[in-house]
Amino acid sequence: MPDAVDAAGRSSAPGLVPDEPGAAAPLPLGASAALLGGYRWIEHVLYGLLGSWVTTMPLPAVQVFLDGQSARHAWHAQLFAERLPVLAGADPDGLTRAPEPAGAVLAALAGHDVPSTGAGEAGSSAGPLGALPRLAGLYRVVLPRLVVTYGRHLAAASPVTDGPVIRALRLVLADEVEDWHAGERLVQRLVARPHDVAAVYASQQRLESLVVAASVTSGLVPFPVVTRIDRG
Repeated sequence: MPDAVDAAGRSSAPGLVPDEPGAAAPLPLGASAALLGGYRWIEHVLYGLLGSWVTTMPLPAVQVFLDGQSARHAWHAQLFAERLPVLAGADPDGLTRAPEPAGAVLAALAGHDVPSTGAGEAGSSAGPLGALPRLAGLYRVVLPRLVVTYGRHLAAASPVTDGPVIRALRLVLADEVEDWHAGERLVQRLVARPHDVAAVYASQQRLESLVVAASVTSGLVPFPVVTRIDRG
């Protein structure tokens, strides 16, 4: 059962605690649109990425596992698309674009070259990752950070203005937590040799370095600063 949301729009899920006490002010419409467009982009990319892995993973059981999760990401993208606010002169597809560092992280996970950040970090050109490093990157970097991202948005959402968004976030967050835990169990079963350990941690380091270079301290996308209302 999804976790409850209190009167201030905060989730009661363990670990999803607002950064500060007090009620959250509603997100500006433009900021909400940018976040939801970014979420839609991330989920659509994950749908395609996991779908492409289905044909390249060596174990049939892993292929079936990823196929099911790919379909859920497609549904998540649809949910976020349906909740994009209507803004004058703004095309919903135009709002759907890669937020950084999520764009760079998912590009690296797909094996694409990642340009330099311009902040002293060299570009990444390690090429395609093996099966286990890809799974480790997904389940030990991308999904955990995505869970934090959605949980943070849920904690900041106002039930007065963000009811449909809250419902979507709760549905998607429940799926992401379940998929993350199932994927972590899979990675632990597949790590059987010292070489596997080295490959897993190299993949995590590569992706986490992209997040750190973007100065994002938590989650997978920057989150707007929200002024909270002091309850007195």
